Order: sequence, then C-alpha cells, then structure tokens
Amino acid sequence: MFPNGGYLPRHPSQLYEFFLEGVVLFIMLNVFIRKPRPTGSVAGLFLIGYGVFRFLVEYVRDFDPTVNTAADLITRGQLLSLPMIIGGIVIMLWAYKRKSA
Repeated sequence: MFPNGGYLPRHPSQLYEFFLEGVVLFIMLNVFIRKPRPTGSVAGLFLIGYGVFRFLVEYVRDFDPTVNTAADLITRGQLLSLPMIIGGIVIMLWAYKRKSA
C-alpha cells in the first residue's frame, strides 16, 4: 500500500485485475456458454471483456513514465488493449454473421 515508504497510498490494481479479469470475466463467459453459441463467439467475448477490464484498471495504476505514451493521455497498457477490444468485436460480428448465413 505504501511502496518505498511513501506517504501516498496506491490502489491495489492487482486485486482489481484479479476480480475483473478473473472472477467477473469467468462468470460472464460461464453464463454466455450456457446456450449454444456460434463458433468463435466465446473467444470474441473473452477478448472484449479482457480488453475492456484491462483498459479500465490501467486508470488506477501508478504512473510510470517509462511505459506511458508521449501525450500521457493513454498508457501503453490501454493502447495495447484497444486491438484486443477491436479484434473481439470483429470476431463476434464474424461469428454471428456466419451463423445467420
């Protein structure tokens, strides 16, 4: 909570990640697979969920100038989460479009 003896507390981002990317994502996927789904839709949902949760948790992580982008508007973790989210959406659209065709 107080790294290096500092006086400012930090968010326990590892616990947030465990809860969102572990517990919540597991429950989401478990509920999603209870009904028959098109091939690839579970992978798409996983990529969307993981990417969104990772993007959100990055907001509470401690600032690290070595991994943040030049503009400091978005972290490298958030930047790398965007292709996962976009890829998940593309896979979901492809899976459901393929099913209806």
